[in-house]
Amino acid sequence: MININKTKVTKFVLSGLTNDDELVPFLFILFLLIYLVCVLFNFGMIFAVVTAPTLRTPMYHFLGYLSLVDLAYSSVVTPKMLADLLSKVKLISFTGCVTQFFFFDALAVTEALLLSTMSYDRYAAICHPLHYVFVMTNNKSSGLILLSFSMGFLQSVAQTSCVFNLDFCGPNYVDSFYCDVPPLLKLACSNSLGCHYVTFFFVSSCGMGSLTMILVSYSFIASSILKIKTTRGRNKAFSTCSSHLICVSIFYGTVFFIYLRPPAKILEEQDKAASIFYTVVIPMLNPLIYSLRNQEVKRAIKGALPV
Repeated sequence: MININKTKVTKFVLSGLTNDDELVPFLFILFLLIYLVCVLFNFGMIFAVVTAPTLRTPMYHFLGYLSLVDLAYSSVVTPKMLADLLSKVKLISFTGCVTQFFFFDALAVTEALLLSTMSYDRYAAICHPLHYVFVMTNNKSSGLILLSFSMGFLQSVAQTSCVFNLDFCGPNYVDSFYCDVPPLLKLACSNSLGCHYVTFFFVSSCGMGSLTMILVSYSFIASSILKIKTTRGRNKAFSTCSSHLICVSIFYGTVFFIYLRPPAKILEEQDKAASIFYTVVIPMLNPLIYSLRNQEVKRAIKGALPV
């Protein structure tokens, strides 16, 4: 359990996105629009998956939960970030910081694991099309989704307990627009080396483990696609994977840039920009990519709209 009485800090001050008052109106409108698009498209994707008979397959089952996770983890950070843009002092309580950190970490890892299970689904569909309905049953897809959520939330319990059981004696200035591991560990006045190792272990094991599964799945997929004799057949097979590959590349590229490299002062501003992309933009991009590149999703969304 987190022992809040160990720390003298009761509130943290967040740095926010910018100290330039002239930029604030532009950034507020920009990120408000991005968040509204994120909410609209993720809700739309969930609605389409739930209501469209053509999307009642494991692939879209995974996609619906991916949209749910995107919506949730964007909502953990973005509304607070928008409110702070309009505030002179950007405060968050110690308990609020714990809560934000816990849910964001849990949902981000869940997203990584869902992306890896979706790669396995694509492997089963393309490499074993005749056995797909037996390999990827509804019960199996539900079990993989439950496993992704369970692992995501369990590792977050470990990371959150580790970070917030450190002593925070002051200063309380978090050089970020949300509560994240690297800036919080810099503020600890007790030895944080163990938490660095814990963070590295979970990010590398969950991140690299899921990425390895994706790479192995796509190596088999690529081999199968190359064996298809017709250009039309190869293009159709590749089109079912392209949306997923784009989402994976964007997500893992930013995550590994932030968490799996030595800290460097020269890259602190780039870290903040990458964090904005990771927390605000990616949850909007995922449903956009799938809706623009997937014909079945396009038809389902059009069918769900009122004529």
